[in-house]
Amino acid sequence: MKRLTTNITYYGTLGPSCQTEETLYALFRQGMTGVRLNLSHSGLEQSQPWLEELQKAAERAGVAPQLLIDLQGPELRIGTLPEPALLVDGASVLLGQTEIPVPQSVVSSVVPGQEILLDDGSLLLRVTSCVADTIICAVERGGVLRSRKSIAVPGVELHQPTLTDQDRYQLSHAKEYGVTGVMLPFVRNAQDLLTLRETLQRADSEHIQIFAKIENLKGVDALPDLLPYADHIVIARGDLGNSMPLWELPSVQKQIAKTCRNAGMPFMVVTQLLHSMQKSAVPTRAEVSDIFNAVLDGASSLMLTGETAAGDFPVEAMHYLVKTAEGALQFCQ
Repeated sequence: MKRLTTNITYYGTLGPSCQTEETLYALFRQGMTGVRLNLSHSGLEQSQPWLEELQKAAERAGVAPQLLIDLQGPELRIGTLPEPALLVDGASVLLGQTEIPVPQSVVSSVVPGQEILLDDGSLLLRVTSCVADTIICAVERGGVLRSRKSIAVPGVELHQPTLTDQDRYQLSHAKEYGVTGVMLPFVRNAQDLLTLRETLQRADSEHIQIFAKIENLKGVDALPDLLPYADHIVIARGDLGNSMPLWELPSVQKQIAKTCRNAGMPFMVVTQLLHSMQKSAVPTRAEVSDIFNAVLDGASSLMLTGETAAGDFPVEAMHYLVKTAEGALQFCQ
């Protein structure tokens, strides 16, 4: 069982749980080689204190860290909430510009009966009526909703620009902050990647690599056309899982991995690799098996998100990620 490469890059995500030099140093010591900064929650300038801690930790660990920025792109998110909102099963909630702010493109595109998924599908709403600029929904699967979480409208194609104005501003400063890669969400076609490439060229940042995130069926269908214009493909299972019944997600992941292997294209697997470790010091057996199989499928990089950004055990999570992947690499030999 041979792989295209025996080198795997291990990414964490910057956040409150790993904002200090000591924690970041410990993550590097466990094998982390790079970090992701989610620009849907903050910008490069606002994250400068975290980035300074990152550089100090990397120097101590003797690592030249990879820094990926995850753009807003055409991804849909709710707006800023004054405080986390508890959505109770059976209750009604308002989406629009009042109770839970959402993009206007969502407000103008839904009809009664439409499902709306929030926070990578953790919460499920169903539209009951639309009044002016407000959507009235019933909560079918509740939970706590926080600011800037993802929103998905299954089966509805919303027309969003490839890059937001904020994305273009961040890209114009990416070089000075040492960014090595850009993750573009919800890639739909080759033109999305060409737009990003041209924006990087205008910013004198041609060296920055492009990570194309496959997050819906449109991206899956377009994958062969994307390969010439991307440096890496990202199997982003959070929103990808919202676009199909979850039991179909594993076969789609395998399909993307096979296409990338056949083309010699590096690919990343991300989302919920060690989700339980946000609250538990030990992963589930299913989670380590998932990581092991991703490596067997040829993944060139693996990424933790909430586990390091907001979890209770960021260093332990990186330890399990790296050790499990190393075991899979040995199995491949």
